[in-house]
Amino acid sequence: MADAGSLIVVANRLPVRRTRGSGGEWLTSPGGLVSALSPALREVHGSWIGWTGVAGAVPKPFDHDGIRNVPVELSAREIEDHYEGLSNSALWPLYHGCLRPPEYHRHWWRSHVAVNGRFAQCAAELAPPGASVWVQDYHLQLVPGMLRALRPDLRIGFFLHIPFPPRELFAQLPWRQQVLEGLLGADLVGFQAALGARNFRALVERFTDGRGERGVINFRGREVRYGHFPISIDFEAFDTQAHTDAARQRSAEIHDQIGDGRRILLGVDRLDYTKGIDIRIRAFRELLASGAIDPHECILVQQAVPSREHVGAYQELKAEVERQVGEINGEFATLGAPVVHYLHKSLPQDELVPLYMAADAMLVTPLRDGMNLVAKEYVA
Repeated sequence: MADAGSLIVVANRLPVRRTRGSGGEWLTSPGGLVSALSPALREVHGSWIGWTGVAGAVPKPFDHDGIRNVPVELSAREIEDHYEGLSNSALWPLYHGCLRPPEYHRHWWRSHVAVNGRFAQCAAELAPPGASVWVQDYHLQLVPGMLRALRPDLRIGFFLHIPFPPRELFAQLPWRQQVLEGLLGADLVGFQAALGARNFRALVERFTDGRGERGVINFRGREVRYGHFPISIDFEAFDTQAHTDAARQRSAEIHDQIGDGRRILLGVDRLDYTKGIDIRIRAFRELLASGAIDPHECILVQQAVPSREHVGAYQELKAEVERQVGEINGEFATLGAPVVHYLHKSLPQDELVPLYMAADAMLVTPLRDGMNLVAKEYVA
């Protein structure tokens, strides 16, 4: 989609994070989005526009690992209203089937519009004539329309990494028309699943003057293509690491240390209510209580990566999961042999791969998801 040097990714976060300390260095962030897009950007000497993850003044654009990083500033209030508020307390629960009630506040929306406008302005100023700009995810759904107004010469793509909701849910969003018209500023709108693409067309025809055919929407004299393009993983990287002596040795150590002859059930998730971790643990307890699973023969290892720790719903989930783990171990564990091993932290890939290898079964049981990459990583 891009000529050399003319591909720009616009995402909520930069593909790097800064280490702590006054002289902190930039390190590549873990995650599927960074892994998937970075090679393409390096090949064409592209740029990545995003937030650093902290409030206040940002550094000037800088190069890291072959990619030009262009930071966008967010104030503490904008983090609270745009990121924690509109994005993660309104759009996130709405798009995931209202597993938690979404909240809608006008001041959240005003901040959301302002931040999206800042990202769009940054892309408009950075992009050379005819460049391709690829906007990522639900935080920035207004950017394509704003960028189209600023730079009609650009080729604009948008990809949504989470589910796109049906009409009966999306209709409750007070700013539904603005969001749809923002997305329709793109030349190509991509989704993880076919259902999301179908929902998008139906909603466009219901709430805007756009009209669609299969794969194309006609909107105000322009053709907007849409479809589903499921994201994947770097299979070769996981497969190669799994065949190293170090991974095999570490896998055996894990099995000996925590398995001790017992079967290991493994869950690896962000600590998010969409992942169903609390329900999974409750189900495991019921199997133990009914005698269907013997705690001397089977254990559960649950890794929960910390996520959105300043959002109330996530704080409540963390407390509930920790309470459940304590109750199960208090009831079914023996001294020195817990039935649930709970890790509330992120693990590097060189530790995660041996953990996958040590597991006898992988539990991937999200309540709602865009594309769960953990299952693909485990199979790889």
